[in-house]
Amino acid sequence: MIDGPEDAIPGNTPEFTVSDLSGAVKRTLEGEFGRVRVRGEVGRVVIARTGHMYFDLKDDRAVIAGVSWKGQVARMKVRPEEGMEVIATGRLTTFAPQSKYQLQVESIEPAGAGALMAMLEARRKALAAEGLFDAGRKRRLPYLPRVVGVVTSPQGAVIRDILHRLSDRFGVHVLVWPVAVQGQGCAPQVAQAIEGFNALAPGGPIPRPDVLIVARGGGSIEDLWGFNEEIVVRAAAASDIPLISAVGHETDTTLIDHASDQRAPTPTAAAEIAVPVQADLVAHVSNLNARLVRGGAQSVALRRQRLRDVGRALPRPENLLAPAMQRFDQWAERVPGSLRAALQSKRQELRGAAAGLRPTALNTQIARGRERLDGQSARADRAALARLDSLGTRLASLERLRQSLGYPATLQRGYAVVRDDAGEVVTSATRAGQANALQVEFRDGTLDVMAGKRPKSGKGTKPKPEQGSLF
Repeated sequence: MIDGPEDAIPGNTPEFTVSDLSGAVKRTLEGEFGRVRVRGEVGRVVIARTGHMYFDLKDDRAVIAGVSWKGQVARMKVRPEEGMEVIATGRLTTFAPQSKYQLQVESIEPAGAGALMAMLEARRKALAAEGLFDAGRKRRLPYLPRVVGVVTSPQGAVIRDILHRLSDRFGVHVLVWPVAVQGQGCAPQVAQAIEGFNALAPGGPIPRPDVLIVARGGGSIEDLWGFNEEIVVRAAAASDIPLISAVGHETDTTLIDHASDQRAPTPTAAAEIAVPVQADLVAHVSNLNARLVRGGAQSVALRRQRLRDVGRALPRPENLLAPAMQRFDQWAERVPGSLRAALQSKRQELRGAAAGLRPTALNTQIARGRERLDGQSARADRAALARLDSLGTRLASLERLRQSLGYPATLQRGYAVVRDDAGEVVTSATRAGQANALQVEFRDGTLDVMAGKRPKSGKGTKPKPEQGSLF
């Protein structure tokens, strides 16, 4: 009973527990709204660590909390984003711990293609503002790659078409990274494949591709939506390996097309862009070789003709040699006379030199040399004698100085030298007292004496004389 008179009897109103009342509300709400479709704008979106997704659906007057469990999220073709207008299908239920009702969403679809395209355009502008689509950062594709990496589904016509076209055009090594090309797992798998190819080390056991192809067949915007995800766009923009995008048909456009280094209208066209035709290369090389041979032959012919033309302007060889030959003949005639004159001159010089080599002249020169040698020897003898006299005088002077400074001269002045029994000179009373015998040298001889007793005190103490002692 909700309303009643003020005098109603409280005992007539039924009592509910909190759980009973919450359960009654839940049954009433779910019974009234078993399955509903709700149109609204997506508010905040939160992905829990468990994989469950929580978001809001709102319009200008109300907000309904929505929840999708992990399995439902994985089956969604389009994941809701904030600001996106969608139609959510599910059932209305309650969440008793927080006393609120919520929409348990099973599937979500955009509220018309216009809303999805508006969201796509907003994302394109945001990524373009970061410079991810700038033409200046796009890389040139290698002309003849050795390894081609393909990111696509391993099943279907796309991979068969790419492999077939690559094989027809040029036999390169192909690495295929299998991914899902639509659905919830598409975007993370494609991004991981691009990053994985870039992580391969050059020269490693798995060859690093020289060019990448990201390919998928045609489909609706929902089918291609994985290639519009931000994670895929950023992976394509950050790729160090040149990347060709071939997603959908020629009229289909995804955000990876803007971030790639080159866009192909179809997967088959991507294979044609990636490698040239081997037969065309062989023909082109053959054509270049033929042109090289023709050019070389023409160049040699032109130079030969030029040499002939220049040769005509040159004088004949015999005309060039005639003056030299004439000069040679003149010199040849003059050579015999010049040789005879030179020989006569040399003979005269020899006679003049021989005149000085006669025995008489040689004896005269020897005698003069002997006289000079005798004179030099006499001068040397006189100089040596004078030097010896000077040295003798100096030696006598030094001997006199030695005699005056020697200790025998000191003995002549009244001094004596004392030695112990080992013959060592004694210079102190202490050492004299320690010796067994002493020898005293005077100017006219030596005297052996017995040593005195060792002094009892320091310096200056004299021992008492004993019989037979000099002291």
